[in-house]
Parts: sequence; structure tokens; C-alpha cells
Amino acid sequence: MVENGVEQPLLQGGGPPNNAGHAKPPPGARPPRRFRRCRTAPSTDAAQESPPRSQQDPSLQRGTTQLAPPKELLRGARPSFRLVGVLLLAYLLAGTVAFYLAMDHMSGDRTGSRVVDALYFSVVTMTTVGYGDLVPSSDAAKLLACAFAFAGVALVGTFLSKAADYLVEKQEALLFRALHARNRKALRVVEANRVRYKLYTAAALLAAALASGTAFMVEVEGMRPVDAFYCVCATVTTLGYGDQSFSSVAGRAFAAAWITVSTVVVALFFLYAAELGAERRQRALARWVLRRRTTCTDLEAADMDGDHRVGAADFVLYKLKELGKISQEEIAEFLEEFDELDADNSGTLSPHDLIVAQPG
Repeated sequence: MVENGVEQPLLQGGGPPNNAGHAKPPPGARPPRRFRRCRTAPSTDAAQESPPRSQQDPSLQRGTTQLAPPKELLRGARPSFRLVGVLLLAYLLAGTVAFYLAMDHMSGDRTGSRVVDALYFSVVTMTTVGYGDLVPSSDAAKLLACAFAFAGVALVGTFLSKAADYLVEKQEALLFRALHARNRKALRVVEANRVRYKLYTAAALLAAALASGTAFMVEVEGMRPVDAFYCVCATVTTLGYGDQSFSSVAGRAFAAAWITVSTVVVALFFLYAAELGAERRQRALARWVLRRRTTCTDLEAADMDGDHRVGAADFVLYKLKELGKISQEEIAEFLEEFDELDADNSGTLSPHDLIVAQPG
């Protein structure tokens, strides 16, 4: 049968399908309330005009309702993380060279290595620890320290964001593997506890940082265990009281790497703790929305098209708005996009609509 210049396949019952791929309900009949997943058979002309999308995009798998994840998603945030890592190394190299040249304008406790002292001062400046055991004394050195302080804070913030993405890269890959293996139960478990897993990982890294720093200061710096733990805690929280600090060449060389890692880990730990608290409050709100009684006022608010009927789609959208998952402005934008794609104004979308509305 030919309709609108396009040959349409016939159903087993002999009637032509509509654009959604199923027979139209008779006039006056109430449309089905349940959502059903279906596959629309493309028209003959549409197949001739455009090759299957699975051939155009290898990330699409023909005959399935799921999409293969792009390789960029499986790689996570590694490229951005590497870029920030390069910037971090550039900052430390520039800081080491600058403060090495300005070391004669610095006062305080020095070791026998100007390079280690310069690197150490760059790190404590970038991480805002600021022990006070090594400080600039001239105007030029003070202005130089100010410039590196602002640049360091900006760099640490960027590094923290990208490091968080990098730490959950394997969890993202696990989500995709569970999705494409159709392991729905494992997928739900991972999604429900995703923030908790990140918090546990950050807590383990924080414990390792505290233990390694304390042990190093006891063994190398010769501090008492209590003083060593006190100095470690003051360092990772960027307090930097200054009464206890790294004073040996080996200690400051260790501090250059340890302070950078430990301060980032502490920030991640508290970030994930706050995120977990917000997620729990969101889940509590979701339980309240799902369990409370639906009133006539709710039905009036859910009746988006004003036909005094609330379908399944209207009800779902109203619940999503209550949960704060979607706004009325976003819904309006989606409807506008639907109207643009609905080339034949039938109220449904088909492959033919997509070809007409999105030529090329």
C-alpha cells in the first residue's frame, strides 16, 4: 500500500500500520495505558534512501534496543586527567626553577639542597599548607609567591575534579559491562551504592596516606608518634601550624609528593561524604513521593494538556517534577523537539519522519 508517496508494509491482518508501527485504535476507543517496547519496520523507500544506522555508526547494534557505549566513555576522563597532570608537572617545574633562583631571598630553615627546598616550598604553597618554616623575605620573592599561590589553588581545584573522574573510571566501565551483559541485578546494586563505593575508596586512600606519613616522620624525621600524627593531620587538612614540619632533605623530598596526594585524597573524602548525604536525602524524598496518597489536586496538576484525563506519561512526568528530576521548561523543550521531528503531524515518530525532518 502506498501512503504519502511511501510504500508501507501490510500487517498480518491486511491493514496498513500507522507511523508508530502498530494499528490505530478505532475512533472513540481509549488508548492503551501501558508502555510497550516495540521496533518499527522502516519503509522500503526509507531503506533505499538511507543505509541502516548500524552501518553508519558502529556503536549502534542492529536488532537490539541498547546502544554500545562509545569508546570515549569507556576510557573515562583519562585524557583530561593527563592534561591536568601535565599542567601540575609544569607548575612544579616552574616553581622549582623560580624559587631555586630566588632562594637567596628566602628566610627560614633550609636544608643542604636548594632544589629540594624550592620544590618543597612550591608544594606547600600550591596545597595552601604553608608551614612557615621557609618564607620569602624580599619584595620580589613575596610577589612571586603570591603569583604561584593563586595559580596553585586554581590548579589543585582542577586536578581534584579530574582526579575524581579518573578514580571512578573503572566503576563506569563496570556499569557499561553490566548493562550490556543484561545483568540488571548487578547494575542496580552498583548504581545504588556508587557514591558509597567512592567514599570507601577515598577512606582507604586517606588511611594509607595518614599511616605512611606518620611512619615516615617517625623513622626519618625522628618525631614521637604523637607529634608525627599531629603534624600529618595538620598537613593533610592544610592547617600547617608550623611548629612541626619536614626539616631533612629526604623528608622534604618525600613531602613534595606526599602532601600533593594526601591533600587531594582528604578533599575527595569529604566531597564524597557530602555527596552521599545529599543522595540519602534525595532517596528519602523519592520514597515520600512514591508512598504518599494521590489527591485530586495532584491529578489537576498532572493534566498537562487540559483534557481532564491523566495518562501514564502525564503521571510519570508529574512524579519526576515532584522529585526535581525534570522541570517544566525541559519538558517544553522536549515537546518542541518532538514537534520538529514529527514531519507528518501524526503524533508519532517513525524512521520516515526522521529522514524527512533530518535530511542528510
